[in-house]
Amino acid sequence: MKSLRKIAVAAIAVLPGFVAYVAAQTGGQPAPATGSLQSGSSQTAQSQSSAPPPSEARAKITVNSNLVILPVTVKDRSGNLVPDLQRNEFRVFEDNVEQKIDVFTAEAFPLSMIILLDNDLKQKDGEQVRKSLDAVVGGLSLDDEAFICRFDEFFHPGTGFTTDHDLLLTELQRTKLDTEPSVAPSSGGIANGPSINGHSAIGDAPNIASATMSIRGQSTKALDDAVFGASQLLRDRSRNRRKLILLISDGANGGKKSNKMNYDSVVKTLLHDNIEVYSVAVASAFLERKFNRLVDYAHDSGGEVYFAAKRETLEELYSRISEEARNQYTIAYVPRGTDRSADVHSVEVRVKREGLTIKTRDKYYSGEIPGATRQ
Repeated sequence: MKSLRKIAVAAIAVLPGFVAYVAAQTGGQPAPATGSLQSGSSQTAQSQSSAPPPSEARAKITVNSNLVILPVTVKDRSGNLVPDLQRNEFRVFEDNVEQKIDVFTAEAFPLSMIILLDNDLKQKDGEQVRKSLDAVVGGLSLDDEAFICRFDEFFHPGTGFTTDHDLLLTELQRTKLDTEPSVAPSSGGIANGPSINGHSAIGDAPNIASATMSIRGQSTKALDDAVFGASQLLRDRSRNRRKLILLISDGANGGKKSNKMNYDSVVKTLLHDNIEVYSVAVASAFLERKFNRLVDYAHDSGGEVYFAAKRETLEELYSRISEEARNQYTIAYVPRGTDRSADVHSVEVRVKREGLTIKTRDKYYSGEIPGATRQ
């Protein structure tokens, strides 16, 4: 039996032309916040109404808001998913107090995915990404829903969540054909969109001549604000769906001067709303060692990060990420014997079987999100 807090997973998968780096640890799920986000309302209604009938385990998760939900990935020494573990092989600890597992299932959960595309990549990276994007849809099942967003100096949401693969492919095609420099969205933004300190999270600055600028060598790209904006779009998706952000980027970030949100606040939002980030770093991110933000978001949210050197690698990774996120174990429990007045709680998951590694989050956050105005 191995303690998850002592496990850091670094795997190198050798496929033609790419190196995949995986960083993961443990974490958790707070009680859901209330509210509604109405972006892309018609497609949102369509995807919600077409969701499959929930199983008993998913129904319990939906009804009981006191449950802490832990998506858990278990792999063997070869990096393969382990599908045959039973409830009695897991142990869960919150703040070092062992918890009773109230819900356990190995069933595949449908995905609610934000496809978050870096709109300001180098020409070679951008071309590889554009050619690979159709494969993102190929990795989705009929029950999964996706929402395409882009970012540069601003966050640019697409048309909303949909389960219609043809619509997703059409929107991705528009993304590939969009060669004009990006500018700030209009001051109105999307209806009831995410906001930060009362201001739109998708940009309210005047139009600029290029997607991002460089000031004394520092990028003005707003990666932190983009991840926050994506999390706001995901926060009200059903608790019985797996919520994740597929972040495809070179990792460049403009820091405090370019972002309204700071990193710690964004991570608290992800942990609060049970959202995992799966980062895919383009080739230059690995070569130039500018991928720290991508690693950090994946690590701290319970997701993973991969590096890809060519288009074929990107296509392979999209499928792998979707499969892994959909087929995690789900463990849920009502906290017992811990201080419920605390905002942050540590979580540790252990497995009795030898030779396995576990990926989930190492904490969850139940307090108010600093600097975020909830809709």
